Amino acid sequence: MSSTRPGAESGRRRVVLTGFGVISSIGIGAAEFTESLRKGRSGVSPISVFDVEGFAHGNGCEVKGFEPEQWITRTPVQELGRASRFAVAAARMAVQDAGLDLEVLAGQRGLVSVGTTDGESFELDQLVAAELADGPENMDPEIVRRVSAARLSTTIAQELGLSDIEAPTIATACSAGNYAIGYGFDAVSSGEVDFALCGGADAMCRKTFTGFYRLGTIAPEFCQPFDADRKGILTGEGAGVLVLESLESALARNAVIYAEVLGYGLNCDAYHQVAPKGDSVAECMRIALDNAGVKPQEVDLISAHGTGTKANDITEAGAIREVFAEDTPRTISLKSMLGHTMGAASALGAIACGLAITHGFIPPTINHRRTDPECDIDCVPNEAVDADLRIVQNNGLAFGGNNSIVILGKYEGSAA
Repeated sequence: MSSTRPGAESGRRRVVLTGFGVISSIGIGAAEFTESLRKGRSGVSPISVFDVEGFAHGNGCEVKGFEPEQWITRTPVQELGRASRFAVAAARMAVQDAGLDLEVLAGQRGLVSVGTTDGESFELDQLVAAELADGPENMDPEIVRRVSAARLSTTIAQELGLSDIEAPTIATACSAGNYAIGYGFDAVSSGEVDFALCGGADAMCRKTFTGFYRLGTIAPEFCQPFDADRKGILTGEGAGVLVLESLESALARNAVIYAEVLGYGLNCDAYHQVAPKGDSVAECMRIALDNAGVKPQEVDLISAHGTGTKANDITEAGAIREVFAEDTPRTISLKSMLGHTMGAASALGAIACGLAITHGFIPPTINHRRTDPECDIDCVPNEAVDADLRIVQNNGLAFGGNNSIVILGKYEGSAA
């Protein structure tokens, strides 16, 4: 890693992560999430949030034990869709984890950016069912008011009492969490804002499950990324929200620093609706590494998109080998534990990377039996390993060729 951060010459500020909010099928909150990552816990259970009658199999990775009222205190919970509840709770959790005073934040310029794939499609499922059963005139108006995807971000601002902010919802599907983090990185590093709450959120819904099922990509039991016997994805849900602030701000208030955001890369090849393009994925990695001022051989770990489908796994592994060659680092897939959390996936991946850097371990790729020879990577099968991680790459790949890569580094002192 170069001794001078990119942009330092032009006065751009270094950006660090100081708070994490996690809602997931393997844990709620950073501490529980960390323990589950280290132990390789599976979030798989039979789907209960919607009817799976008629499908040959119906496992997913649902959030269990989530009590929104524990975190959402200013906004009536019944006014929020399932995904917004996840997002708002994760945001308050992240602010508390960072030790930030909401009264202080209310007087600062800020950004709230949340990525999503489905927005509030869980609510839309209910409305469609009501329309088919009883006609559109009998749709529940309260559910109608919950369906706007914009509320994933705006309700965070409402709940936390923030007014001097921009609050976009970024709908770049399964790479949206990294898009949101990149947006926050630019805003904080340029001085445009004093802080950013960034991440992703999605709730499981019948529409998305059915779509992947019709594509033939839903696994019957569990997800096995990079495994020769893999059978596809499992849909999941949850939210991950990260607090981004300048290094100077974090040091001034003696905050715990999980990791530093070194840079990111985005591209969109529009090659195919669902098929990834290897050359484009590789190019996005190069963009991210260049933006971060990092050489491939300096990367210690890659948190892959790793869906557990043949098309994704082989394409992504090939792109990684193209960029890293003989220096290919260990490459894991959190979806083996979390399922595919859609717009939350790369946000939860970034949080996992920050926790891995902080606590010195590599989470495993669980459910692994034998690596597909066409992948040819060390996916850290089934058991976590201790590791001193300095630089970690977090991949997010989405339908339509929307690729996003975030590079995180260990903070090792010096505000220069």
